[in-house]
Amino acid sequence: MSTENGPRTRAHRPLDVVIVDDAVLFRDSLAMMLVVEAGARVRTLGDAAALLEAVDAAPPDVAIVDIRLPPTFRTEGLDAAAWLREHVPRLGVLVLSAHLESLHVDRLLRSGGGFGYLLKDRVTGIAAFVDALRTVAAGGTVVDPEIIDTALRRRPRPIERLTDRELEVLRLMALGRSNQAICTELAVSPKTLETHVRAIFNRLDLAAETRGNRRVLAVLAYLREIGAPG
Repeated sequence: MSTENGPRTRAHRPLDVVIVDDAVLFRDSLAMMLVVEAGARVRTLGDAAALLEAVDAAPPDVAIVDIRLPPTFRTEGLDAAAWLREHVPRLGVLVLSAHLESLHVDRLLRSGGGFGYLLKDRVTGIAAFVDALRTVAAGGTVVDPEIIDTALRRRPRPIERLTDRELEVLRLMALGRSNQAICTELAVSPKTLETHVRAIFNRLDLAAETRGNRRVLAVLAYLREIGAPG
């Protein structure tokens, strides 16, 4: 379990928790555990719609959400978690599921602190879980390493964002060709080439204010990912 601690301003008072899971036995057992072990105040719900209503009526410190909830049992829980992170950023959200689903993980991780994603069968114990819950409620981040690894494997490398023509333009840039030479070799106008080059910079996240020559940085990215041209 990987944790990044945030401010722990809520650690010294009872947590107000909402548990959202369609499995009644699981959510009630978890609620009882949190009441006994952490002295938490707990509400239990069975679907994402009820979660959003509960947060609107009386926001808790943290919501524990399963990924697959009624009515379709696909990603209702994950969708609700993403919505809450965007619209109620002060609410801690802990996704707790038997399923590893990285559909929204990148977006959720970029949303800042107060987020967690743990796999049910990898939680190491009650004390560790309660500590993770307090961390999320206090604005920290707790994510299972397996989830991070999966998200990184699915994330495309910047060079893979380029189209075939943009990659060819970048290859010629790496070979030291001038713009005029590239235009001649590819039979394109200077304006078209300028469009391709601008797209390359954007796809490689090289903003106009990037320090250093963007053309040089783009070429370095190409050499790093593809290898020196022959």
